[in-house]
Amino acid sequence: MTSIPATGDQLSDRSGTLDVEALLDAARQGDRRALARLLSAAERGGPDGRAAAALAYRHGTEADTVGITGAPGAGKSTLTDRLITAARGAGVAQLAVLAIDPTSPFSGGAILGDRVRMQGHDLDTGVFIRSMASRGHLGGLALAVPEAIRLFAAAGMPLVLVETVGVGQVEVEVASATDTTVVVVNPKWGDSIQANKAGLLETADIFVINKADMPGAGQSRRDLEQMLDLSTPGDWRPPILETVSTTGEGVDALWAEIRRHRAFLVGAGLLEPSRRQRLRREFRLVLRARIEVEIDRLASQPLYAELDEDVVEHRLDPYEAAEKLLARVGDDSGRRAAN
Repeated sequence: MTSIPATGDQLSDRSGTLDVEALLDAARQGDRRALARLLSAAERGGPDGRAAAALAYRHGTEADTVGITGAPGAGKSTLTDRLITAARGAGVAQLAVLAIDPTSPFSGGAILGDRVRMQGHDLDTGVFIRSMASRGHLGGLALAVPEAIRLFAAAGMPLVLVETVGVGQVEVEVASATDTTVVVVNPKWGDSIQANKAGLLETADIFVINKADMPGAGQSRRDLEQMLDLSTPGDWRPPILETVSTTGEGVDALWAEIRRHRAFLVGAGLLEPSRRQRLRREFRLVLRARIEVEIDRLASQPLYAELDEDVVEHRLDPYEAAEKLLARVGDDSGRRAAN
């Protein structure tokens, strides 16, 4: 792993705007500081982030992506560390890891833990590990993560592992934005109803019972098998693997299943349609985020305050008030277009 501080030297023009094309060229030549600056821009959002994201999008390169999610304490970071070793041993020349911390842009807990657990790759120049929080990005992690993945791909990384810190809605959405999603559970992990609430059944392509040397692994396997038996069958039934990440037991088998899932997607003609569908979803997320910004702008207008007061005083219902406000937006847009 080449660990580069996010506050390294920047390539910028005289206005202070990042020269994203020069940074990407440098990143493609192996300059990890340049890649770190692009990722920081994507994480922050704003003009530099948009420019970096647009450049990576136009580049059109795709990386194989693996999402790794599961409850805190499931051993995901150690498992990811072992997967790095397995992938490198299988001949993957370069790979990146995104360790996601959606809770706070200033929290060091999960980020530090990921760094410590993966420190065995400190001297491996073929591995780049990046912790990410939503910070100021328009649309949050749901958009920051695919943009970061795209930057990794444009910089020449053929494989990106995305590790999340939990199993909430944000984590499930992030993990499902990958080609293959690995859901990690522990023995005595809980009942299938709770798993269904978290969306894990719909999200998982592979289940892993980590810490399988502990009591309860067999019961966890039976619970998962029952969940799968009750689900709508498809052409791919998620396999259930057992690993002990602290020793590496079962990790080579997990890597083999990850590659088998990719081969299935390619063979079934599902990989490209799935990626196209994610791009369509990303477009909708960008549009939704921009509309939310427009709502904030409208909230500062006098008409909004008037309509808000009408709603509070029951002179207008919220739907009618919204229609009046949207009509004003349409009129304003028409005048701007005419001018």
